[in-house]
Amino acid sequence: MGELANCPKCNTLFIETQFRTVCDACFKQEEKDYETVYAFLRKRENRKALLHEVVEGTGVREELILKFIRNGRIQLSNFPNLGYPCEKCGKTIREEKLCEGCKKDIHKQIHQMEQVEMISERNKEHTPKSTYYSNSTKNR
Repeated sequence: MGELANCPKCNTLFIETQFRTVCDACFKQEEKDYETVYAFLRKRENRKALLHEVVEGTGVREELILKFIRNGRIQLSNFPNLGYPCEKCGKTIREEKLCEGCKKDIHKQIHQMEQVEMISERNKEHTPKSTYYSNSTKNR
């Protein structure tokens, strides 16, 4: 079931669900905007349009077009020049959340951390264990 929330666009109360993050009125406007964008992209001369060209040609906000792409409503396989920004560096990508460069960087950092942990474990194993003896002053 959904939760009561304020619409992020118009601040109207509505029931937020997994599929609806805006109120009914804003959702209807988003649907109209989607139809506008899709009609623009369906034209043969616009299929190779870049994101900023789609924004200029339709008047729809870039954030909303990116939402359509991320939700799978606009299939990038049909539009070779469209993409969305990498979540780390902002480079235009067409799949997943990170570009190849950022993925490699993260894998490199993980590998370095694993190496540090292995060296730390090795040092713990080779540290001599101390044995303590006590001299009792009591006579038995």
